Amino acid sequence: MVFTRKVFSDIIDYHDFSHLNWLYMKYDQHQKGIESYSEYLLYLYNYIKKYYRCEYVYKNEIINQLLLKTYGTKNTIAFNEFKIGNSIVDFAFMNGESKAFEIKTQFDTYRRLSKQMEDYKKVFNKCYLVIASEDLGYYESIIEPTTGIIELYYDRGRIKLNEYRHAVKNSELDPSALMGCLRIQEYKNIVLSIDGHLPKVSEFKMYDACKERIKQIPSDRLNELFLYEIKKRKSVTNKLKEVPKELRQIYLSLNLSEKERYELTNQLCNPIKKSDLCISRI
Repeated sequence: MVFTRKVFSDIIDYHDFSHLNWLYMKYDQHQKGIESYSEYLLYLYNYIKKYYRCEYVYKNEIINQLLLKTYGTKNTIAFNEFKIGNSIVDFAFMNGESKAFEIKTQFDTYRRLSKQMEDYKKVFNKCYLVIASEDLGYYESIIEPTTGIIELYYDRGRIKLNEYRHAVKNSELDPSALMGCLRIQEYKNIVLSIDGHLPKVSEFKMYDACKERIKQIPSDRLNELFLYEIKKRKSVTNKLKEVPKELRQIYLSLNLSEKERYELTNQLCNPIKKSDLCISRI
């Protein structure tokens, strides 16, 4: 697989294109019109979105179509993978309300789906399942009706996402589950915003004391405070329109600084080393 954190981290950190060089020389050296690494990645993305719709394609199109066009605003923060208990949301949007997106490609199983959605609904206002249109009938029959469904399909050379079923808003949050998503300063800030001071306990007992206080906050107010704190986290969401649309998921996943984004963009403009095959780091 090409669109992974390691492949792009190696390019940024070591100027190492060995994986792309190897892939090009093995499979694509006879393709016409490919001179630079950026052109090669565009070719590869167009190929996998047509023939191999893996999780990367789903996540990247969620960014392109849902985050930047449909659901997102200039204040929305997106997270690639957001941990809740023993589950990890594939994609999360935070703005005036929180949205969780669980992806099930045609290469995935439904084995943990029920538990995953149960966990997500403890924290997120709206939860969606993103699936291939071919699997729509099956998943519609096994997930509860409050979960939204977004279908992905390929049409005339383009990937499209369609909101087949709206998600029902969840207004009741689970304070314990929410607490587990917060960093130390974040849950302290929530308590400070309500009381103006922290519990008068030792740091050793601070977590439990804050947890008990947070349990007493009305759900709608707690939701506001939770979103306010989460949106303070470092994110490159508002910079995604500036990067190639085929690579937006990589830029978000790596949470690249401005310097790193500049470095990666410049490196990808380099011509492919067609006669310099190195597999030492593959």
